[in-house]
Amino acid sequence: MTEPGLRVAVVAPPWFPVPPTGYGGIESVCAGLVDGLTDLGHHVTLIGAGEDNTDATQFFAATEEPQSDRVGDVLTEVRHSAAASRILADLDVDVIHDHTAAGPLVAAGMEIPTILTAHGPVDGELGEYYGDVSHYFGHLGEHLTFVAISDSQRAGAPDLPWAGTVYNGVRVSEHDFRRDKDDFVLFLGRCCADKAPELAVRAARDAGRRLVALTKCREPDEKEYFERVVEPLLGDDVEWLEEPPKERKHDYLARARALVMPIQWDEPFGMVMIEALASGTPVVALRRGAVPEIVEDGVNGFICDDPDELPAAIERADEIDPDACRQTVVDRFSIEAMARGYEQVYRAAIERSRAAVGEAS
Repeated sequence: MTEPGLRVAVVAPPWFPVPPTGYGGIESVCAGLVDGLTDLGHHVTLIGAGEDNTDATQFFAATEEPQSDRVGDVLTEVRHSAAASRILADLDVDVIHDHTAAGPLVAAGMEIPTILTAHGPVDGELGEYYGDVSHYFGHLGEHLTFVAISDSQRAGAPDLPWAGTVYNGVRVSEHDFRRDKDDFVLFLGRCCADKAPELAVRAARDAGRRLVALTKCREPDEKEYFERVVEPLLGDDVEWLEEPPKERKHDYLARARALVMPIQWDEPFGMVMIEALASGTPVVALRRGAVPEIVEDGVNGFICDDPDELPAAIERADEIDPDACRQTVVDRFSIEAMARGYEQVYRAAIERSRAAVGEAS
Protein backbone atom coordinates (compact mmCIF):
# COMPACT_ATOMS: atom_id res chain seq x y z
CA MET A 1 0.00 0.00 0.00
CA THR A 2 1.36 3.43 -0.99
CA GLU A 3 1.98 5.74 1.94
CA PRO A 4 0.09 9.06 1.83
CA GLY A 5 1.93 12.16 0.68
CA LEU A 6 3.45 14.45 3.28
CA ARG A 7 2.95 18.16 3.80
CA VAL A 8 6.50 19.53 3.73
CA ALA A 9 7.69 23.10 4.29
CA VAL A 10 11.10 23.82 2.75
CA VAL A 11 12.87 26.95 4.01
CA ALA A 12 15.58 28.30 1.69
CA PRO A 13 18.17 30.98 2.56
CA PRO A 14 17.58 34.65 1.66
CA TRP A 15 20.58 35.09 -0.62
CA PHE A 16 19.45 33.93 -4.07
CA PRO A 17 16.21 33.00 -5.85
CA VAL A 18 15.18 29.35 -6.02
CA PRO A 19 16.55 28.13 -8.33
CA PRO A 20 19.40 30.63 -8.66
CA THR A 21 20.16 32.17 -12.03
CA GLY A 22 23.90 31.77 -11.46
CA TYR A 23 25.88 31.11 -8.30
CA GLY A 24 23.89 29.65 -5.38
CA GLY A 25 24.61 26.06 -4.40
CA ILE A 26 22.15 25.71 -1.51
CA GLU A 27 19.38 27.33 -3.53
CA SER A 28 20.05 24.87 -6.37
CA VAL A 29 19.71 21.97 -3.93
CA CYS A 30 16.47 23.43 -2.54
CA ALA A 31 15.01 23.83 -6.03
CA GLY A 32 15.83 20.26 -6.98
CA LEU A 33 14.49 18.92 -3.71
CA VAL A 34 11.19 20.81 -4.02
CA ASP A 35 10.65 19.49 -7.54
CA GLY A 36 11.71 15.97 -6.58
CA LEU A 37 9.36 15.85 -3.60
CA THR A 38 6.50 17.20 -5.71
CA ASP A 39 7.16 14.48 -8.29
CA LEU A 40 6.84 11.92 -5.48
CA GLY A 41 3.37 13.22 -4.65
CA HIS A 42 4.10 15.40 -1.63
CA HIS A 43 2.51 18.79 -0.91
CA VAL A 44 5.47 21.18 -0.76
CA THR A 45 5.46 24.74 0.56
CA LEU A 46 8.58 26.71 -0.32
CA ILE A 47 9.63 29.69 1.79
CA GLY A 48 12.41 31.75 0.24
CA ALA A 49 13.35 35.12 -1.22
CA GLY A 50 11.96 36.91 -4.25
CA GLU A 51 9.97 34.79 -6.67
CA ASP A 52 9.44 31.06 -7.03
CA ASN A 53 10.44 29.12 -10.16
CA THR A 54 9.98 25.60 -8.82
CA ASP A 55 7.13 23.08 -8.87
CA ALA A 56 6.20 23.92 -5.25
CA THR A 57 2.53 23.62 -4.37
CA GLN A 58 2.70 27.06 -2.79
CA PHE A 59 5.32 29.73 -2.17
CA PHE A 60 5.86 32.47 0.41
CA ALA A 61 8.56 35.14 0.27
CA ALA A 62 10.03 35.62 3.73
CA THR A 63 12.38 38.17 2.15
CA GLU A 64 10.96 40.32 -0.62
CA GLU A 65 14.09 40.41 -2.79
CA PRO A 66 17.12 38.06 -2.79
CA GLN A 67 19.96 39.53 -0.74
CA SER A 68 22.89 38.40 -2.87
CA ASP A 69 24.86 41.55 -2.03
CA ARG A 70 24.66 40.72 1.69
CA VAL A 71 25.62 37.03 1.65
CA GLY A 72 26.59 35.89 5.13
CA ASP A 73 25.19 38.91 6.95
CA VAL A 74 23.84 37.62 10.26
CA LEU A 75 21.03 40.13 10.70
CA THR A 76 19.74 39.51 7.17
CA GLU A 77 19.47 35.78 7.81
CA VAL A 78 17.95 36.18 11.27
CA ARG A 79 15.29 38.54 9.91
CA HIS A 80 14.58 36.07 7.12
CA SER A 81 14.16 33.25 9.63
CA ALA A 82 11.95 35.39 11.86
CA ALA A 83 9.67 36.11 8.90
CA ALA A 84 9.70 32.42 8.00
CA SER A 85 8.59 31.56 11.54
CA ARG A 86 5.52 33.79 11.16
CA ILE A 87 4.66 32.05 7.90
CA LEU A 88 5.20 28.59 9.38
CA ALA A 89 2.95 29.39 12.34
CA ASP A 90 -0.01 29.66 9.95
CA LEU A 91 0.77 26.50 7.97
CA ASP A 92 -0.51 22.99 8.52
CA VAL A 93 2.51 20.83 7.73
CA ASP A 94 3.88 17.46 8.82
CA VAL A 95 7.54 18.41 8.74
CA ILE A 96 9.78 21.45 8.25
CA HIS A 97 13.00 21.16 6.29
CA ASP A 98 15.19 24.18 6.96
CA HIS A 99 18.31 25.02 4.95
CA THR A 100 19.31 28.18 6.83
CA ALA A 101 21.86 28.57 9.61
CA ALA A 102 19.29 30.35 11.79
CA GLY A 103 16.71 27.62 11.26
CA PRO A 104 17.22 25.89 14.63
CA LEU A 105 16.29 29.11 16.42
CA VAL A 106 12.97 29.15 14.55
CA ALA A 107 12.38 25.50 15.36
CA ALA A 108 12.79 26.23 19.07
CA GLY A 109 9.30 27.67 19.25
CA MET A 110 7.54 24.86 17.39
CA GLU A 111 6.40 21.34 18.06
CA ILE A 112 6.62 20.39 14.39
CA PRO A 113 9.43 17.96 13.57
CA THR A 114 12.19 19.94 11.92
CA ILE A 115 15.02 18.69 9.74
CA LEU A 116 18.10 20.86 9.35
CA THR A 117 20.50 20.11 6.52
CA ALA A 118 24.01 21.18 7.47
CA HIS A 119 25.44 22.61 4.27
CA GLY A 120 28.76 23.69 5.77
CA PRO A 121 31.53 22.17 7.87
CA VAL A 122 30.43 21.27 11.40
CA ASP A 123 33.78 20.81 13.12
CA GLY A 124 34.12 24.45 14.23
CA GLU A 125 31.90 27.22 15.58
CA LEU A 126 28.94 26.11 13.46
CA GLY A 127 29.14 22.64 14.99
CA GLU A 128 29.31 24.12 18.47
CA TYR A 129 26.23 26.20 17.71
CA TYR A 130 24.37 23.13 16.45
CA GLY A 131 25.44 21.25 19.56
CA ASP A 132 24.07 23.96 21.84
CA VAL A 133 20.75 23.98 19.99
CA SER A 134 20.44 20.19 19.95
CA HIS A 135 21.16 20.07 23.70
CA TYR A 136 18.31 22.50 24.26
CA PHE A 137 15.99 20.38 22.14
CA GLY A 138 17.00 17.32 24.10
CA HIS A 139 14.82 18.65 26.91
CA LEU A 140 11.82 19.21 24.64
CA GLY A 141 11.72 15.91 22.80
CA GLU A 142 13.19 14.86 19.50
CA HIS A 143 11.69 17.57 17.31
CA LEU A 144 14.96 18.66 15.67
CA THR A 145 17.38 16.42 13.82
CA PHE A 146 20.28 17.09 11.49
CA VAL A 147 21.06 15.66 8.07
CA ALA A 148 24.60 15.51 6.71
CA ILE A 149 25.40 15.89 3.03
CA SER A 150 28.33 13.45 3.32
CA ASP A 151 29.73 10.99 5.82
CA SER A 152 32.91 13.05 5.86
CA GLN A 153 30.97 16.06 7.07
CA ARG A 154 29.11 13.99 9.64
CA ALA A 155 32.37 12.69 11.08
CA GLY A 156 33.30 16.24 12.02
CA ALA A 157 30.62 16.30 14.73
CA PRO A 158 29.65 12.70 15.53
CA ASP A 159 27.71 13.68 18.67
CA LEU A 160 25.06 15.72 16.88
CA PRO A 161 21.63 14.08 16.55
CA TRP A 162 22.13 13.03 12.95
CA ALA A 163 19.12 11.56 11.20
CA GLY A 164 21.36 10.28 8.42
CA THR A 165 23.31 11.28 5.33
CA VAL A 166 21.55 12.37 2.15
CA TYR A 167 23.72 13.32 -0.80
CA ASN A 168 22.90 16.40 -2.85
CA GLY A 169 21.39 15.78 -6.26
CA VAL A 170 21.22 17.35 -9.72
CA ARG A 171 18.78 17.11 -12.60
CA VAL A 172 20.65 14.68 -14.84
CA SER A 173 18.54 15.53 -17.89
CA GLU A 174 19.50 19.22 -17.67
CA HIS A 175 23.18 18.46 -18.18
CA ASP A 176 24.54 18.12 -21.69
CA PHE A 177 26.22 14.75 -22.22
CA ARG A 178 29.16 14.22 -24.57
CA ARG A 179 31.39 11.23 -25.10
CA ASP A 180 33.75 13.11 -27.41
CA LYS A 181 35.76 15.61 -25.41
CA ASP A 182 37.75 18.71 -26.29
CA ASP A 183 41.36 19.10 -25.21
CA PHE A 184 40.91 21.55 -22.33
CA VAL A 185 40.71 21.00 -18.58
CA LEU A 186 38.01 22.76 -16.54
CA PHE A 187 38.16 24.49 -13.16
CA LEU A 188 34.85 25.54 -11.62
CA GLY A 189 34.66 27.34 -8.29
CA ARG A 190 35.22 30.47 -6.22
CA CYS A 191 38.50 32.33 -6.45
CA CYS A 192 39.91 31.61 -3.01
CA ALA A 193 42.58 29.62 -1.19
CA ASP A 194 40.16 26.78 -0.35
CA LYS A 195 39.43 26.14 -4.04
CA ALA A 196 43.01 26.87 -5.16
CA PRO A 197 42.53 27.86 -8.82
CA GLU A 198 46.27 28.53 -9.02
CA LEU A 199 46.91 24.80 -8.51
CA ALA A 200 44.51 24.06 -11.37
CA VAL A 201 46.48 26.44 -13.61
CA ARG A 202 49.76 24.75 -12.74
CA ALA A 203 48.37 21.21 -13.09
CA ALA A 204 46.85 21.85 -16.51
CA ARG A 205 50.00 23.61 -17.70
CA ASP A 206 52.25 20.79 -16.49
CA ALA A 207 49.97 18.35 -18.32
CA GLY A 208 50.30 20.43 -21.49
CA ARG A 209 46.59 21.24 -21.53
CA ARG A 210 44.65 24.45 -21.84
CA LEU A 211 42.63 25.44 -18.76
CA VAL A 212 39.19 27.03 -18.78
CA ALA A 213 38.38 28.53 -15.38
CA LEU A 214 34.75 29.38 -14.58
CA THR A 215 34.88 31.32 -11.35
CA LYS A 216 33.03 33.49 -8.90
CA CYS A 217 35.29 36.45 -8.23
CA ARG A 218 33.17 39.40 -7.12
CA GLU A 219 33.72 39.69 -3.35
CA PRO A 220 36.60 41.88 -2.13
CA ASP A 221 38.54 38.94 -0.70
CA GLU A 222 38.07 36.97 -3.93
CA LYS A 223 39.34 39.89 -6.03
CA GLU A 224 42.31 40.34 -3.73
CA TYR A 225 43.18 36.65 -4.01
CA PHE A 226 42.93 36.79 -7.79
CA GLU A 227 45.22 39.82 -8.07
CA ARG A 228 47.76 38.50 -5.59
CA VAL A 229 47.90 34.76 -6.35
CA VAL A 230 46.20 33.87 -9.61
CA GLU A 231 46.64 36.72 -12.06
CA PRO A 232 50.46 36.50 -12.15
CA LEU A 233 50.13 32.89 -13.38
CA LEU A 234 47.73 33.53 -16.24
CA GLY A 235 48.84 33.16 -19.83
CA ASP A 236 47.55 32.29 -23.29
CA ASP A 237 46.83 28.76 -22.12
CA VAL A 238 44.23 29.92 -19.54
CA GLU A 239 40.73 31.20 -20.32
CA TRP A 240 39.32 32.98 -17.25
CA LEU A 241 35.53 33.50 -17.20
CA GLU A 242 33.57 34.92 -14.28
CA GLU A 243 30.09 33.46 -13.64
CA PRO A 244 29.02 32.63 -17.20
CA PRO A 245 25.33 31.84 -17.90
CA LYS A 246 24.16 28.37 -16.91
CA GLU A 247 23.87 27.23 -20.53
CA ARG A 248 27.47 28.14 -21.22
CA LYS A 249 28.64 26.49 -18.01
CA HIS A 250 26.85 23.28 -18.99
CA ASP A 251 28.49 23.41 -22.42
CA TYR A 252 31.97 23.67 -20.90
CA LEU A 253 31.20 20.87 -18.43
CA ALA A 254 30.22 18.55 -21.27
CA ARG A 255 33.19 19.38 -23.53
CA ALA A 256 35.96 19.32 -20.92
CA ARG A 257 38.56 16.56 -20.93
CA ALA A 258 38.35 16.56 -17.13
CA LEU A 259 37.26 18.67 -14.20
CA VAL A 260 40.24 19.41 -11.96
CA MET A 261 39.41 20.04 -8.31
CA PRO A 262 42.54 20.82 -6.26
CA ILE A 263 40.63 21.70 -3.08
CA GLN A 264 42.61 22.64 0.01
CA TRP A 265 39.93 22.06 2.63
CA ASP A 266 37.55 19.31 3.72
CA GLU A 267 34.60 20.39 1.60
CA PRO A 268 31.41 18.71 2.89
CA PHE A 269 30.20 17.82 -0.62
CA GLY A 270 31.10 19.56 -3.89
CA MET A 271 28.26 20.09 -6.37
CA VAL A 272 30.66 20.77 -9.23
CA MET A 273 31.81 17.15 -9.12
CA ILE A 274 28.37 15.68 -9.73
CA GLU A 275 27.61 18.33 -12.36
CA ALA A 276 30.72 17.25 -14.25
CA LEU A 277 29.94 13.56 -13.86
CA ALA A 278 26.38 14.12 -15.11
CA SER A 279 27.97 15.59 -18.24
CA GLY A 280 30.11 12.50 -18.73
CA THR A 281 33.25 14.35 -17.62
CA PRO A 282 35.68 12.64 -15.22
CA VAL A 283 36.83 14.37 -12.05
CA VAL A 284 40.48 14.71 -11.05
CA ALA A 285 40.58 15.81 -7.42
CA LEU A 286 42.65 15.89 -4.28
CA ARG A 287 41.65 13.55 -1.47
CA ARG A 288 39.83 15.99 0.80
CA GLY A 289 36.38 16.06 2.39
CA ALA A 290 33.70 14.19 0.45
CA VAL A 291 35.82 13.54 -2.64
CA PRO A 292 36.26 9.78 -1.94
CA GLU A 293 32.47 9.44 -1.51
CA ILE A 294 31.82 10.86 -4.97
CA VAL A 295 34.86 9.96 -7.06
CA GLU A 296 35.59 6.27 -7.51
CA ASP A 297 39.25 6.10 -8.47
CA GLY A 298 39.70 4.69 -11.95
CA VAL A 299 35.95 4.47 -12.60
CA ASN A 300 34.64 8.04 -12.85
CA GLY A 301 37.88 9.93 -12.23
CA PHE A 302 41.09 9.91 -10.23
CA ILE A 303 41.88 10.84 -6.63
CA CYS A 304 45.30 12.33 -5.90
CA ASP A 305 47.06 12.75 -2.57
CA ASP A 306 49.39 15.56 -3.67
CA PRO A 307 49.06 18.42 -6.19
CA ASP A 308 52.13 17.08 -8.00
CA GLU A 309 50.06 14.00 -8.96
CA LEU A 310 47.37 16.03 -10.73
CA PRO A 311 49.08 16.42 -14.15
CA ALA A 312 49.53 12.66 -14.60
CA ALA A 313 45.92 12.06 -13.58
CA ILE A 314 44.76 14.65 -16.12
CA GLU A 315 46.68 12.77 -18.80
CA ARG A 316 44.83 9.58 -17.87
CA ALA A 317 41.39 11.18 -18.11
CA ASP A 318 40.66 9.57 -21.47
CA GLU A 319 40.79 6.14 -19.75
CA ILE A 320 37.49 6.96 -18.03
CA ASP A 321 34.20 5.96 -19.66
CA PRO A 322 31.83 8.98 -19.91
CA ASP A 323 28.84 6.65 -19.56
CA ALA A 324 30.18 5.40 -16.22
CA CYS A 325 30.49 9.01 -15.04
CA ARG A 326 26.88 9.79 -15.86
CA GLN A 327 25.63 6.51 -14.41
CA THR A 328 27.19 7.44 -11.06
CA VAL A 329 24.88 10.43 -10.89
CA VAL A 330 21.82 8.53 -12.09
CA ASP A 331 22.34 5.92 -9.39
CA ARG A 332 23.46 8.05 -6.43
CA PHE A 333 23.26 11.79 -7.02
CA SER A 334 20.05 12.43 -8.96
CA ILE A 335 17.15 14.62 -7.85
CA GLU A 336 15.02 11.50 -7.39
CA ALA A 337 17.66 9.81 -5.21
CA MET A 338 17.94 12.92 -3.04
CA ALA A 339 14.15 13.32 -2.72
CA ARG A 340 13.67 9.67 -1.76
CA GLY A 341 16.45 9.95 0.80
CA TYR A 342 14.80 12.92 2.46
CA GLU A 343 11.39 11.28 2.25
CA GLN A 344 12.71 8.49 4.47
CA VAL A 345 14.23 11.02 6.86
CA TYR A 346 10.94 12.93 7.11
CA ARG A 347 8.85 9.87 7.92
CA ALA A 348 11.30 8.69 10.56
CA ALA A 349 11.42 12.18 12.12
CA ILE A 350 7.62 12.36 12.27
CA GLU A 351 7.48 9.01 14.03
CA ARG A 352 10.16 10.03 16.53
CA SER A 353 8.36 13.29 17.25
CA ARG A 354 5.03 11.53 17.82
CA ALA A 355 6.68 9.03 20.12
CA ALA A 356 8.31 11.82 22.12
CA VAL A 357 4.99 13.65 22.49
CA GLY A 358 3.31 10.42 23.55
CA GLU A 359 5.91 9.74 26.22
CA ALA A 360 5.57 13.27 27.59
CA SER A 361 1.77 13.16 27.82
